[in-house]
Amino acid sequence: MEAPLTANELSMLVSRVFSRRPDERELAVLVDLPDGESPDNDAWALRREVAAGWVQVLSNGSDLAAVLYLYRNVRRNNADLPSVVWRHAGGPLPVHADSLGAANTVLLDDVLQRTPMVLAPTEFSATAPLKVLARTLGFRGATMPGFAPSMIPALRLDFTEVSRRVGILADLLDISTGADIEFLVDRTRECRLHLDLRHRDAHRSGGLFPLPGMVGNLPSGEAYIVPYEGELDGDPSASEGELPVQFEDGLVVYQVRGNRAGDVAGDDPATGREADLLRQEPAYSNLAELGLGVLEGFGILPQGEILIDEKLGLHIAFGRSDHFGGQIGPGHFSCSQAVVHIDRVYIPELQPRIAVSRLDLRMPGGEVVPLMRDGRYSIDFEAGAS
Repeated sequence: MEAPLTANELSMLVSRVFSRRPDERELAVLVDLPDGESPDNDAWALRREVAAGWVQVLSNGSDLAAVLYLYRNVRRNNADLPSVVWRHAGGPLPVHADSLGAANTVLLDDVLQRTPMVLAPTEFSATAPLKVLARTLGFRGATMPGFAPSMIPALRLDFTEVSRRVGILADLLDISTGADIEFLVDRTRECRLHLDLRHRDAHRSGGLFPLPGMVGNLPSGEAYIVPYEGELDGDPSASEGELPVQFEDGLVVYQVRGNRAGDVAGDDPATGREADLLRQEPAYSNLAELGLGVLEGFGILPQGEILIDEKLGLHIAFGRSDHFGGQIGPGHFSCSQAVVHIDRVYIPELQPRIAVSRLDLRMPGGEVVPLMRDGRYSIDFEAGAS
């Protein structure tokens, strides 16, 4: 069991992540509660206790006024948050959303507007909705979906160095026009995918969120970009090819055209389920993100939680993209419960049947930058380091 963060470590973490100013003393900690449709589990319960412990430690051992806010879970990663939350007044934590009464209710927007810094260690990711809210309400936020105490070593990293490496990747993504990825399935079958990266800006998530309106994951360490979705008249997306995804022991291969996953083939019952989902929710088929994580280079290991696993290497997401500057938002799905942004992470521990043979970035002048070979970065992160 990892040693918990001390009051000094927590205070320093908040100050470092948010570049906290001397006059900023308020921190909101958001957690979601289980209900009948999304029952509790041990990891979720422990996460809520950790969050409550952080609030107590900070309140007793630092100059931060940390407040815990509770809300009914939204049942899907990156679905919109409820408008009302409950301020925890101390004592035992509620264990079920149905136990929350009318007392201590506040509007979420009011909380976010008056609180400069927000942590969200939740069961279901709040990254997308908080990104959207931060644009108008001006807070800075660090989202921690699926956080577990085993991730504490990643909170002790030098995020200045993490951010530097993320910046190198983001600068390359910013000027690139496309990415060519070659996957090797079961050591025999090659799948090739081209992602159109024109008309897009890259994003940096290095664990530092110093400016109002900035929201990202913590622990963090990735550069990411939304592939072009073809929204400009007369300029369709050129994303196309085959994208393999492993589901447990089985495999599904999506045929990609115009940045949308269409036909599927595979050797697993998930093939039928995915085909049904693509028909029922066309917005799910959108390729919403090309992400490049760097934390493997810091000795961080996969843990079966997307919060940390996606920061280790290559990942590609399906679904919602508006929170990253793309075109697909909640209104493109059939209902709020159907809104998703799902990352598929290409590291051996999670998808052992699929290897990333290579990833090349295409540049405007025709230059090709070899970014990954055999699942590892082929660029020198140490070059130019001060």
